[in-house]
Amino acid sequence: MNSKSKIIPWHSRFDLQGITFLFFLLLCLGSFPALEGSGRDLDYWNNLKGFALKLFPPDFSILRSTLQGIWETIQIASLSTLLASVFSLFLSLGAARTISPLWVVSITRMLLNIIRTIPSLLWAILAVVLVGSNPLAGIIALTFYSTGYLAKFFSEAFESADLKAQHALRGLGADQFQAFQYGLWPNLRPIIWSHCLWMFEYNVRSASIIGYVGAGGIGLHLKLYAESADSWNKFSLVLLCMLIIVTVLDLTGERVRKSIRDRLEGKSSLIKKGD
Repeated sequence: MNSKSKIIPWHSRFDLQGITFLFFLLLCLGSFPALEGSGRDLDYWNNLKGFALKLFPPDFSILRSTLQGIWETIQIASLSTLLASVFSLFLSLGAARTISPLWVVSITRMLLNIIRTIPSLLWAILAVVLVGSNPLAGIIALTFYSTGYLAKFFSEAFESADLKAQHALRGLGADQFQAFQYGLWPNLRPIIWSHCLWMFEYNVRSASIIGYVGAGGIGLHLKLYAESADSWNKFSLVLLCMLIIVTVLDLTGERVRKSIRDRLEGKSSLIKKGD
């Protein structure tokens, strides 16, 4: 190293990523007082052991009704994911800086921020007030909640996409919709599909929670068994069934996402060979 070279000040080495990490680290250090708990002298191990003994063995006498509740949960998650995907696709076009004017982007992103600010459980309460205690309330709640996130993911995908093909088609005389359909959409479709699949997995879990407030699904069963002192073995069966469903969805989703990644990598290698 040249002795005459200028030494870079330590503070100039911090970029936005480093500063963000530093603030996050300070936040974690300042959060340790939250670990104090209630301050009471409790026997945590015996409390956990006593609770675990109530969960076993699972009561398989309610297996049929549990499977019906889980099927309703999957239906709620499926319909809400489908509706949210359609709504999000249009909203994401308005939230992408590379597609829409700045004033449209600002309004759309503020709308999405408002949607994401409201938790799924609160959306469920609002939906139950609107349409009553039934699965429709769950579909409405998760549709709104999912739209806030999917539209954000889709808009980020649009902003990070290569627009050369779209601009080339526009130069050849294609209208804006045709340029989007044939120049941009084919490259984004696998990414959009991956986000939708992740949202479906998430909604299956969420649909099992919003039932606590009457929005349908297996959550109502969980609430009833949790409120009954002698039904913890029934509660454990519901959790066991949910674990199986979530595991199957996770493994299936991973296989589909791997297929999508392999497909994208294959396209990239073909493009490089063509170059």
